[in-house]
Amino acid sequence: MRDIINLECTKCKSRNYTTTKNKKTTTERLEFKKFCNRCRAHTPHKETR
Repeated sequence: MRDIINLECTKCKSRNYTTTKNKKTTTERLEFKKFCNRCRAHTPHKETR
């Protein structure tokens, strides 16, 4: 079963993106480098709970 997760900017803490992940196969938290409109830059975005 795939669950919907939010991605949060590590600089400004805004939740910009949503994505899905399979919690059975991927147990660790996801981290992507995405564009943040608030920071106006590409920053690391981590999975929130």
